[in-house]
Amino acid sequence: MKKIHLLLVKAFIKPFFVTFFIVMFILLMLFLFKYIDDLIGKGFEWYVILELMYYASAANVSMALPLSILLSSIMTFGTLGENYELVAIKSAGVSLQKAMRPLLVLIVFLAISSFIFSDYMLPKANLKFGSLLWDIRNKKLSFLIKEGVFNNSIPGYSIRVDKKGADGISLHNVMIYDHTSNNGIAKIIIAKSGKMSKNDDYLLLTLHDGVRYEESSGKNASYNPRQELTRMRFKETDQKFDISSFKMNRTDEEGFRGNTQMLNLKGLTKKEDSLKKELAVVNKSAALNLSGYYKQNSYTKGYTKINTPAKRIEGQVLNSIPKNQRLSVLQSALDQANSIQQATSGRLAEHADRVKNIIKVQIEYQKKFTLAASCLLLFFIGAPLGAIIRKGGLGLPVVMAIVFFLIYHIIATVSEKSATQGSLTPFFGMWLAIIILSPLGAFLTYKATVDSALFDVNYFKTLIVNFFKRFSSKKTALKV
Repeated sequence: MKKIHLLLVKAFIKPFFVTFFIVMFILLMLFLFKYIDDLIGKGFEWYVILELMYYASAANVSMALPLSILLSSIMTFGTLGENYELVAIKSAGVSLQKAMRPLLVLIVFLAISSFIFSDYMLPKANLKFGSLLWDIRNKKLSFLIKEGVFNNSIPGYSIRVDKKGADGISLHNVMIYDHTSNNGIAKIIIAKSGKMSKNDDYLLLTLHDGVRYEESSGKNASYNPRQELTRMRFKETDQKFDISSFKMNRTDEEGFRGNTQMLNLKGLTKKEDSLKKELAVVNKSAALNLSGYYKQNSYTKGYTKINTPAKRIEGQVLNSIPKNQRLSVLQSALDQANSIQQATSGRLAEHADRVKNIIKVQIEYQKKFTLAASCLLLFFIGAPLGAIIRKGGLGLPVVMAIVFFLIYHIIATVSEKSATQGSLTPFFGMWLAIIILSPLGAFLTYKATVDSALFDVNYFKTLIVNFFKRFSSKKTALKV
């Protein structure tokens, strides 16, 4: 039995790691395509992008791990069935359930590890990822001088260079428009050559053999409206530009720590309690504020602000009010109705926002458990499915794995969105896919145990032929 167990574990581990890293690579490529606009042209170092991808990979585990377990279990038992090794194991008196037992222990270990990962590691990774992505998105495009193009990256300046040297710092035929003056007239600097140097905060252009043009109003602008043009030649001059805004500054992570995805079970429980207390305070204050609008007025006898028996009014209420006061009463009622409507709409929006935040916390709380449960579920779907189809490799097992995983993922995504919108409870919304597919896993396990030809084409062809034979024989008997 130990040799069989060791054989099954070895047959499972290799495709598991291969499929896991392949799926992680594909998901990371999709991540790069999604955020490519935030990364290009900002001059990031290679280690910053690798750090961002490293933190993003933690969020992809929730998709990569269940899919890898499903695919590797199908491949493992499909290969055993295709090579008749599964038949040999059964002929030795070992049932399918006993053969699955060592892998089940391994999957339980992976499920527990995934729960610990989602509760402790994932919130920290999401915190690092969220703060780093915020800094990347808020970083300005990297300053870059291109040949023959005006560059307007630095505020207040337009820089054009005809040609750059092979060393990357030599410049030829430089033209600079300076728009930083208060009079709205740009200063122009033209130089035959120059050199560029920069650090983290400043860009320094050392220009040679050039001219500076400055245009300004005359000394007595009220009497002489003509403009004055000043031309200054220089052999060498320095032009300094502030580029500190292009530097990426790291934000304090504590500002992101309160987000729902960056909390563990203890933090989520604490945040849910706080949100429920805030919701209760909002409801109580709304009830107190709105109750003031419904106090009885003393326009009629019996309707006073003191506790006296109410008097029944026959006919319309307006008829009981004196004619000279009816217009003011109607205007007061209309103003009161508008005030109630405005106050109520504001309170409803605040109430809906609080409820939505509570639902998000409850959904994130359930996610900590559904990842571990999905690993167990997809194993009980993949292992018997591989034993039934008896095909190994990357052909049919990949197709079957993708089909079943898409079914699971679509149900989980739709139910999660329904729970977010309030159509389903957070618990039922997060566990709906597992509840629906659990009977399927039990059915496939039963079929694999009794050696059912569930996916055998010849088996279904025989059933269809026998059905038509019986139908034709009954039709012939009726004619007779």
